[in-house]
Amino acid sequence: MERPLILVINDDGIDAPGLRSLIDTIREIGKVVVVAPDIARSGTGHAITVRDPLRFEQIVKEDNYEEYSCNGTPVDCVKLAENVILKRKPDILLSGIKHGSNASVSIIYSGTMAAVIEGSLADIPSVGFSLLDYSLDADFSACEKFVKNITLAVLKNGLASGVCLNVNIPAVNGAHIKGVKVCRQARGVWNEQFDEQKDPRNNSYYWLKGEFQMLDNGQDTDEWALNNNYVSIVPVHVDLTAHHAISSMKKWEFNA
Repeated sequence: MERPLILVINDDGIDAPGLRSLIDTIREIGKVVVVAPDIARSGTGHAITVRDPLRFEQIVKEDNYEEYSCNGTPVDCVKLAENVILKRKPDILLSGIKHGSNASVSIIYSGTMAAVIEGSLADIPSVGFSLLDYSLDADFSACEKFVKNITLAVLKNGLASGVCLNVNIPAVNGAHIKGVKVCRQARGVWNEQFDEQKDPRNNSYYWLKGEFQMLDNGQDTDEWALNNNYVSIVPVHVDLTAHHAISSMKKWEFNA
């Protein structure tokens, strides 16, 4: 049986430890092609490059493994991979492993999950993996079992058209992870501030900082699962329509 073609993307850049952990974990499953940004491009959301030329460089070419770096965003990497490098759809797209959470509203800003959503738009079964540890020396060993098992489950069962998966893994010893929960996205917001600094010419510049505020007490959410040492899986799709608001808005009067 032909080995599945696995496209691997991330947003932390080609040298990120999380990407290396993901690659090492899934190479035994199929042929792996990595197309990752040449530098970290976290927080880029679904940005694409339209004003500058896109370039990619082949770094590794082996039997059943290829690796490329790209000067674009994670979404650029997906588009280039499908249309130029692979010239066909892969059997599955995996993104990550991200340093830090992509649970709740953080998915909106995530380059990791933007690549996954882009894959779903092309009807590629796509999964994003994140570890809730922002440290440079994060230990990804606890992720390996879950990355492998979830990847195999998606390859076996497929995903509905337009649906992708947002997987977040708590930063605890693997023995302390209680299992996996399929969840909904928790409601929450980032309360943000800007830290003002002065350059040598006394001009102001700013660093964004903030704290996450949970607005959801449900026990069926990704945040609850993670806080209780479960791996969370949220099925995601791109329809942003507030369907519950349509019927009430149809009663409004709009002046012609």
